[in-house]
Amino acid sequence: MTPQPARFAPQPIVLEGHYVRLEPLDRRHAADLFAVANMPGGAERFRWLFSEAPESQAAAEAWIDQVNAGQDRYVAVIDQASGKAVGQQAWMRIRPEHGSIEIGGVYWGLPMARSRLATEALFLFARHAFDDLGYRRFEWKCNNANEPSKAAATRFGFRFEGIFRQDMIVKGQSRDTAWFSMLDTEWPALRAEFERWLSPDNFDAAGQQKTKLSARA
Repeated sequence: MTPQPARFAPQPIVLEGHYVRLEPLDRRHAADLFAVANMPGGAERFRWLFSEAPESQAAAEAWIDQVNAGQDRYVAVIDQASGKAVGQQAWMRIRPEHGSIEIGGVYWGLPMARSRLATEALFLFARHAFDDLGYRRFEWKCNNANEPSKAAATRFGFRFEGIFRQDMIVKGQSRDTAWFSMLDTEWPALRAEFERWLSPDNFDAAGQQKTKLSARA
């Protein structure tokens, strides 16, 4: 079968889930994101990002203006329960002509880290890329020294592809980049497992999972 390009690049729309809502990043999210980044331990989660934790709400607003002027398309992750922004992520390396797209710029704040909110935020991106936009390839990349990010990629069902050595200089340090991907042919099985795991029936009254995610293509 002749490979087909994706339909188009992601548009600034809202993606709704059970636990999170993804909406185009805007200055109105700055106060929430500044608060999350400056929780105890919140700034440490910027270690692997290209940016630093904002030192003020004005700095958060300026950063939002900066990224919105670029080629990447950032969204805020909204906790459906509280209505507050608890993280951010972005569409990157958007190449509809090749059917390839990346999730990057991920900052999942402490209120959502290692939770069903983070898993659903990833799932909503993957589902939109494959099912709505027709992408063939969905990428995840990270600093090869970032073990938590690599573990998350594996948990979500991405396949490790290799390391680009001395790929970048980030914050004055040389970065080897680990590449992961999932493909459209792998997505149906992964989607079924995400949907099973994210079902409200899989969580108790305290929000704890009853069964683990087994996303393996």
